[in-house]
Formats: sequence, C-alpha cells, structure tokens
Amino acid sequence: MSDTPEVRIGTAERERALQLLGEHFAAGRLTLAEFEERSGKASAATTRSDLDALFTDLPTETANVPAPAAETAPAKSGLPDRWRDVVAGVTPLVAVVLFFVFDHNWLWFLLIPIVSVVLYAGIDQTDRSGDRKKKHKGSGKKGGGDA
Repeated sequence: MSDTPEVRIGTAERERALQLLGEHFAAGRLTLAEFEERSGKASAATTRSDLDALFTDLPTETANVPAPAAETAPAKSGLPDRWRDVVAGVTPLVAVVLFFVFDHNWLWFLLIPIVSVVLYAGIDQTDRSGDRKKKHKGSGKKGGGDA
C-alpha cells in the first residue's frame, strides 16, 4: 500500500526529501535554481508521486554512502582537544571570582588572554578540529570559481 504513488505523505517524508535534495545540491548534481525549484515542490508535495517526480533524474541514496563515513572520522579526532575549549570558556568566570575574592584587583582579568595564548599557541587550527578542516576544504571548492 505504501508503494502506491497516490499515497498521501507527511512532514517526515517531506523533510527527508528536502534533506536528499540538499545532498544532491552539495554533490553538484543540481544548480541553485533547480535546488530552489525542487525544494519548493517538495515542501508543497502531498503524495508520494509528487516527491518521486523530483528524483527521477538523480541517482539513488546509495550513491551518498561514503559521505557519512568521512564525517564520523573527524569528530573522533577532535575529542582530545575539547579540554582546551572548556578551560578557555571557564577562564572568564574564574577571573571574575578572583576579582571579587582578592580585593577587586583588575589584574585577574589578564588571565583570560594569557590562558588563551598558553592553550592555543602553536596549534594549527586545521589540525585542532576535523570540522574546521572540512570547512576550509569546502570553502576552497566553492571559492574556486572566483580565481
């Protein structure tokens, strides 16, 4: 019954279709105009056949299998450096507490830049987090047409 084309669809199916269209757009299979047009049609779709018509000229989902595997590796490599972010985030709070505890001495606020420099000096930002590395690569591809 779910394979019949005139079955009504819900929000979950529309959202999945929009996600797949986004993946095809990111892979370069759709132009911006095509993506916007198909996204509008996916949002307004009421039956399964309305959604199926949007994907007739696109490869199936299985073509996108390698992408999730590549996304899981950077998240794993970014975990050891998470402590630096926590320490840098807590440092302003510690400076405020020390300011009030020790006779309102403003020099405690110098801890904020000092701790940041000590924690992050010499660390290449692309090595620090796989997500940032991915963003740099992605922006290079998009900006490649500007040269």
